[in-house]
Amino acid sequence: MSAVDLDRTDLLLLAALQREGRLTNAELAERVHLSPSACLRRVQRLERDGVIAGYAAQVDAERLGLGLQAFVRVQLARHDAATVGAFSAFVEQWDEVIACHALTGDMDYLLQIAVRDLEHFSRFLLDRLLNQAGVADVNSSFVLRTVKAFRGLPLPTR
Repeated sequence: MSAVDLDRTDLLLLAALQREGRLTNAELAERVHLSPSACLRRVQRLERDGVIAGYAAQVDAERLGLGLQAFVRVQLARHDAATVGAFSAFVEQWDEVIACHALTGDMDYLLQIAVRDLEHFSRFLLDRLLNQAGVADVNSSFVLRTVKAFRGLPLPTR
């Protein structure tokens, strides 16, 4: 999939929506100096072209009782299609896994985990992850504090 050609106004729209996704079309149009109808057309084009992939609320994990986050690196015993497919299917089912990335290097996957506490993490690790056929090794790191949280993708400058 190739990059979409974006002009300065498109980038301003994306920056504003990444910061405040609940802006009304009128508010967004005012911020980027467009008429509401022109603004709406551009946003709809960005959605249609897949540049805007969706909208979501940012939810505070601690307010939900998910006070512990960890990053878990996973190494699979085998790398055949069946093992990789089975692991991917299991990861999709586990609510505790909030992100999963395939990696280069000595570990195969990086999982971002959100759980209530150390006991919840332990149950997840022992009952689910290590119990999954095909997992050879795991290495866990706990988040002490978040220095910079995800605030949107870096946008090209024009």
